[in-house]
Amino acid sequence: MNRKIQYYLCLFALVYLFSAFSMLRATITVYLAGDSTMSIKAENKYPETGWGMPFVHFFNDKVKIDNRAMNGRSTRTFIEEGRWQSVLDNLNEGDYVFIQFGHNDESEAKTDRYTDPETYKKNLSRFVSESRDKGAIPLLLTPVSRRYFDENGKIAATHAVYSPLVKEVAKALSTPLLDMDALSQALYQELGPETLKLLFLHLAPGEHPNYPEGKVDDTHFNELGARKVAQLVLAEM
Repeated sequence: MNRKIQYYLCLFALVYLFSAFSMLRATITVYLAGDSTMSIKAENKYPETGWGMPFVHFFNDKVKIDNRAMNGRSTRTFIEEGRWQSVLDNLNEGDYVFIQFGHNDESEAKTDRYTDPETYKKNLSRFVSESRDKGAIPLLLTPVSRRYFDENGKIAATHAVYSPLVKEVAKALSTPLLDMDALSQALYQELGPETLKLLFLHLAPGEHPNYPEGKVDDTHFNELGARKVAQLVLAEM
């Protein structure tokens, strides 16, 4: 092999190794877009915990979790308040966007956040397409289940209308789907109604200074519940 060919082969190898090393050093950002079941909580709300809070501890410094989820937000209000635009403005090629809404979209009694089914689907589709336009990778998540059981002790569906809509969008746009509604229901059924209270914001009067009169909340998680749901997300990934 002549020296000129050897030179170019060595040069190619060095460029390849440098590129590979640079890729290994790159940081991937995972954006979390969603509602209170995912969000970071203020100190005066503890022990209420969104599953996005413990999720950050499952990764090394090559992955940054940027939790943009916010209490009380639906797909509509997340857009109207400029929160989605803020995610888009910071998205880089190769980043991920985890999209989980539904709890507030489906609340017809709360007109400040309610989103009808067709608009909900359009908003989810927008999140997916605009993420892809930036070279990012979107994932759709069905909303995690609430703690509701029927009289026979069977976990009851709490997102019977909106979870299927997420699946429709995921299928239509060939988007990865994490069915957190089904996964959380399976976990809840395994634990049963009473044990499951240990995962939710159930506090007796005087048990915690943030809730002196106690709290019974079958939608929001405590630290243990948030970690268990975050583990479900990680395992399904």
